[in-house]
Amino acid sequence: MEPGDTTQIRRARAAWLAGLAHAARGRQRVAGACISLSGALLIGQAAAIAWLVQAVLVEHRPLRDGIPVLLGLAVVLVVRALLGSAVQAAAGDVADTARLALRERVFARLLDHGPLWLRQRRTGELGELMLHHADAIESYYSGFLPVRTEVVVVPLLILAAVAWVDWVVAVILLFTAPLVPFFMMLVGWGAEAAGRAQLGELARMSGHFADRLKGLGLLRLYGRGQAELAGIEAAAEGVRTRTLKVLRIAFLSSTVLEFFASVSVAMVALYLGLSYLGLMRLHAQVPTLGAGLFCLLLAPEFYAPLRRLAAHYHDRANALAAAAEVERLLQGMADERGGEAEGVANTVPEPAEAAAPPLQVVGLSLRPLGAARDAVRGLAFVLEPGQRLAVVGPSGSGKSTLLEALAGWLPPQAGQVRVRPGLSVGYASQRPYLFHGSIADNLRLADPGASDARLRAVAEAAQVMRFADRLPEGLDTLIGERGFGLSGGEARRIGLARLLLRDPQILLLDEPTAFLDDETEAALLRSLAAHARGRCVVVATHSPVVMAWADGCLSLPATVDAPAAGGQQA
Repeated sequence: MEPGDTTQIRRARAAWLAGLAHAARGRQRVAGACISLSGALLIGQAAAIAWLVQAVLVEHRPLRDGIPVLLGLAVVLVVRALLGSAVQAAAGDVADTARLALRERVFARLLDHGPLWLRQRRTGELGELMLHHADAIESYYSGFLPVRTEVVVVPLLILAAVAWVDWVVAVILLFTAPLVPFFMMLVGWGAEAAGRAQLGELARMSGHFADRLKGLGLLRLYGRGQAELAGIEAAAEGVRTRTLKVLRIAFLSSTVLEFFASVSVAMVALYLGLSYLGLMRLHAQVPTLGAGLFCLLLAPEFYAPLRRLAAHYHDRANALAAAAEVERLLQGMADERGGEAEGVANTVPEPAEAAAPPLQVVGLSLRPLGAARDAVRGLAFVLEPGQRLAVVGPSGSGKSTLLEALAGWLPPQAGQVRVRPGLSVGYASQRPYLFHGSIADNLRLADPGASDARLRAVAEAAQVMRFADRLPEGLDTLIGERGFGLSGGEARRIGLARLLLRDPQILLLDEPTAFLDDETEAALLRSLAAHARGRCVVVATHSPVVMAWADGCLSLPATVDAPAAGGQQA
């Protein structure tokens, strides 16, 4: 990668980070204004102290002459304390807004990628985007950005004030100031690379640990527990090593920067000391004690914003590293807006489109993600209004793959899936994901505002109540993650009930009657026929009963090695 490309990428990531806090731009300006005003008041604070020392120790004025100056100094100290609190509050609000925006954008990006893409990723790594990576950008907004504004304003004000009193001190400050940003820039490049490596290692360890935790029962069954403990220990050691590298850079850079700032202040003190001793004459008159003290008090404050910027420069490096990790794991930056849910059309159909079939498939070829060849080739069919279509064929013929494509999850290799605008598509897969919580909570994912009566109605239609009535608390019974505690058929019926609660116009059902006895299967089909009246149903099945229930059958060939027949619709 060329250096120019690296600079452009870094600028693009910085612009993306700035966009995260766009909603809190007003609070960001408040933080910048308060920190700049607090720095400007330093000049008045130093002037008051220098005047008091000159008046009391040199001119021997009575103490009552200094009372107004003491009161002014107290007011300045109080105002600066209040401004510091305001800076922390405003910057904290900006950081909270940015973290929330990051999590929203990451979540929207994950939704855009879809379920099939998510199946190929490690959930532990993706979870870190919401947790540690979001926390990594906090100090960037609460620390680096306010200090960056301070660096632009405060040193220039101090330089002008010092130049008004002693131009030599101003020259010393002006020519030594670039040393701090120069070394800060050199250190920042290394800190960014180390921070990115540390975040990447942390994400990999989280993914490794989450995967092993999910398969803990299988690992114990095959006696791999101790071996996996060694793997987790190695992953943790990698995180420790990367973290110590980041800390080493931080401590070494702080030491170097403090050294140069201290040397610069010492040069100012040396010049003033030699001037008072008469060993250096660059003015017609020797500066007064008050003037020298004023310059000496402001010299450390001139470098203080630069030192703080250097300290927070690691926060910038960590934020850029977090942005790079987001880009790597999500295969692109998380944009401000996520796409609409796949398979759901919100547009109003044109008159000509309103007369089109609800679903039309033309020359469709499909290949499952990671597969070497197509599972479906040249498929074409039309789904009429209110039609129930059974997709049949041996295992591996592409029935589930076809339903995933109709749901909008799987992009076609060739051909088109045309859904009439304005129609929504719902898909109940063979393995519906059930969260830890009650059955009712899992159903309400489709409609959080559904009433208890409607919830029970769809549960009755999907034959969920056949087993829920036997549970201790009915629909309020708690189930484990991924449906732990339920049979495969019970989990599928909950997934079907959740789909019915969503009430789409086109229902895609993958083996809804598998694992059911004859009586339950017949009852489910009767309820489904009543509930789906006027809607289209596409159901993948091996059941002769379901085939007879459907209006027609679409047969998929067992293999795609032979010339494609495109399926046969009866």
